[in-house]
Amino acid sequence: MKDSFDELVKIMQRLRKECPWDREQTIESFRKDILGEMKELSDAVDKKDYENLKEEVGDVMISLIALSVVAKEKGYFDINDSIKEAIEKMIRRHPHVFGNKKAKNADEALKLFYKAKEEEKRKK
Repeated sequence: MKDSFDELVKIMQRLRKECPWDREQTIESFRKDILGEMKELSDAVDKKDYENLKEEVGDVMISLIALSVVAKEKGYFDINDSIKEAIEKMIRRHPHVFGNKKAKNADEALKLFYKAKEEEKRKK
């Protein structure tokens, strides 16, 4: 999986250098693209069209990676920073899996998740 992900990042970096359209994109211009792709993903879920869902997940990934390539060029962050932050967040927000809390069912797990999320917000 890592090789495929790295290849996709390299493709997006090359497109930023060699494709006139991709070169002109900004963080702000990706907003509309990402929202459109998320709408298409949502539609595939609603239709239970799992073949299309596979494609739409890829399209969302392309948009997010492209945005992160631009962010890296600007010196803001790169995709690895976002991934590390996502890993840390999921561990913090699942104390019933990665910590000493217990959840007997989905409702309890969700309550622990939101409690951890609220604690994060208070600390910021």
